[in-house]
Parts: sequence; structure tokens; C-alpha cells
Amino acid sequence: MSDTQKLRELPAVHEVLEQLAPSLARYPRALVVAEVRRAIDAARGEILAGSAAGPAIAARVERALADLERPSLRRVINATGVVLHTNLGRAALGPLSIVPGYCNLEYDLAAGHRGQRDVHTGILLEHLLGVPAIAVNNNAAAVFLALHELAAGGEAIVSRGELIEIGDGFRIPDIMARSGAALREVGTTNRTRIDDYRAAISDRTRLLMRVHPSNFRISGFTARPDLRELAALGRERGIPVYEDLGSGCVVDLRAFGINEPLVSDSLSAGVDLVSFSGDKLLGGPQAGILAGRHELVARLRRNPLFRALRLDKLTYQVLEQTLRSLLLERWDEVPALAMLRQSAAQIRQRALSLVARVPGLRAEVVAGESVTGGGATPQQSMATWLIAVECGDVVEAERSLRAGDPPVIARIADGRLIFDLRTVFRAEEETLLTALHGLASEG
Repeated sequence: MSDTQKLRELPAVHEVLEQLAPSLARYPRALVVAEVRRAIDAARGEILAGSAAGPAIAARVERALADLERPSLRRVINATGVVLHTNLGRAALGPLSIVPGYCNLEYDLAAGHRGQRDVHTGILLEHLLGVPAIAVNNNAAAVFLALHELAAGGEAIVSRGELIEIGDGFRIPDIMARSGAALREVGTTNRTRIDDYRAAISDRTRLLMRVHPSNFRISGFTARPDLRELAALGRERGIPVYEDLGSGCVVDLRAFGINEPLVSDSLSAGVDLVSFSGDKLLGGPQAGILAGRHELVARLRRNPLFRALRLDKLTYQVLEQTLRSLLLERWDEVPALAMLRQSAAQIRQRALSLVARVPGLRAEVVAGESVTGGGATPQQSMATWLIAVECGDVVEAERSLRAGDPPVIARIADGRLIFDLRTVFRAEEETLLTALHGLASEG
């Protein structure tokens, strides 16, 4: 059949509507019409391009409308062993108790008039850190706000070894330029001394900035000033010292193999202002926290950009819930911390128990490593035990798991499908068990 004939055989819009009328009555007519036209246009384009014919028009429309009806943001089971998986939302959230209807977001119930939205987390943060704090929508925003308020029109001094790039193209020099602050580089990539900072200070210096290299490590012939030295220099010259910590570790996790600087240690060392993420080692939702000297935090709060970067009511609710659990040391209520604190022995027992319940599964439980992820604790890992499954077609098996409901995200290593239960909630084990039964039946 020629392309001209194929084009002539494409149905008219009204024909498809008549065919689909009984099954698609629950959708708005305008939406159905738009999808029918889109499907006909797509089929016409395929014919003109000489490509193989796709599904029938009616099937295309039904699939497109079903996709629109299905939520795009879905729960997945993370069996990768990456605790702060950036592609899977970083810190896993526990059960949420979102306040329905109206709430007192910016209403002072005691006084009976308008209040401030950041009070819902400010008190908890000050109890946790011992200094005032505010929250914005992510840590990149926190860095931008700090630089814009404290260094715009002047210079911020940063070690060359800390001019990092993280995430999706977030570069310290770029964010500094956009903030209106001029970058003054000191030292070298691998060695910076306190005298390098001292020599660079001029009448244009507004800020001494320290950036924690949270997603990389420089090893070997390296040096940088102790934080107390930098803080002392700032006090001596009357210049604020600001540290971007990134990962936001407020709980000492060294006993569990996680060696990240604590926010409290930086503040105790004399740093005037710190910033860090809410959805990394803090274990909460995406947010950026700024904490430090009262007068600096007050300036940041007065900056017009603070309103542009502020949190919404849903994020405030989740962040408040996380901070309260941290303050009350209810670690297991913060999933990321609960996962990081699991011992290898506990994970091995869970893995052995799960495998034993799937007869016919070609699997073994082997020693392995979990990682924190999310740009935190590079080159650090935690001992774990993995379920390694032999599959006839490991690539197809991994794809099939992702297509499940809910999707199961595993990884492939050495030709086997790998599951790390460190990042699987116990409540998800039955669902994962069903997925493993499916792998066993496929051979």
C-alpha cells in the first residue's frame, strides 16, 4: 500500500470519537478531541517518515489518556543501597501527616493576627543548633541568598580547592557571579594556607567563604587552614566567615561509618554562618538551612530574595516533623538515619530470610557495600549484604522490575541483579518478595 493510500485511510476525528465514546465518557470531551487529533497527527508523521506503523489510533488515544490520569510522581522501592539517591528524591520520607484544609502558616493563633511562616521550624532549629536559623527552598538558594546579602558589590574570598561543581551544573563561581559578589581566589587547588586569606583581604572584602567538598575528595599533598584559624582571622578583621556544609549532618554518625563534619562543630569553631541541605543527612525534604549569628540571620531574613526563595506550607510541615524527630532523638522516625544506622548483620539476616521464602530463585547473599549518596561522604561506604540474583536476561529483568507497580529499582553488577535491603523499608519486603517470585518463575 502506498503512502498516499495509508494517509487516506486515516480516520476522521469524529469517527474515532464515536468508536471511543462508551469507554472514554469519564474524560472531558475537549481533552479527548485534543488527544485524538494528536494521535492522528503522530500517525500521519510516521507514514510520511516511512517508519513502521504504530498502534491503532484508538489504542493511542486510550493509552495517552490513561497516562494523563496516572500520577507521574510515584512511590518506588529503592533496592540500590544508595541511601540519599538523588534520582529517587534523596532522603526517603516516612509516613506524612499533612494538615488538610487551612492551617496557621502565617497566622499567630495566640495573638490573633498575622504571623511569620518560619516560626514553625525556627524554634526547632535553634534548639538543635543553638543559634537562629531560617529555611529556603534548597541549599543552592541558601548559598545564593548568603552571597547576595553579605557580599554583593564586594569580594568573597574562597580557596581554589573549594570552587566545586555539584548537582546539575551548580558551580560556586557561577552562583557567586549571579549574586553580585566578586570571587577572589586564594591558594592552589590542593594547598591553601591561612596567610593566603590574610594577604587577599582588602577594603573590598565582604566575606571569607569555606565550602565543604561534600561530593569529592582531594588526597595526597593537601592542606587548608583549620576552621578555627579562619574564624579567628574573620574576627580579627571584622569580616564574617561563612561555611557551606552541603550535607547537613546534625547527628554524629561516625560509629556507623559516616565521617561528615557536624553543623554544631562548625558553629563551635566560630563560623558566623553556615548553610546546608534539608534532604541529605538531615533526612528531611528539599530545603536549604541558614544558621548562625543573630544579626546575620536577621539580615538574610530581611533580604527581598528571602520571600522569593521561601518554603511552601507542605515543605514546612515535613521539615517541622523531621526536625522534631531529630530534636527528640527519635532516629528511627527519620528513614535516612534509620537506614544509615542499620548494621551489616541486621541486613544479612533480612536478606537470608527473604531469599529463603523464594524457592527456585537462583540467588545468593554476598558481602557488599552501601553508599550514602546525594553528594555526601564521597569515598566512604558501609558494609552490607546483597541479594545477587542470576537471571536469564539480566537487562530485561531489571527493566521489568522498573515497569512494575510499584517500580523496583535494583542494579546490575557482574552480570547479576543486585538488591541491597539497607534502602528497602521493612514494610516493602512483601512487595519485593512478589517481585523476586516473578524473577524465579522467569528462570
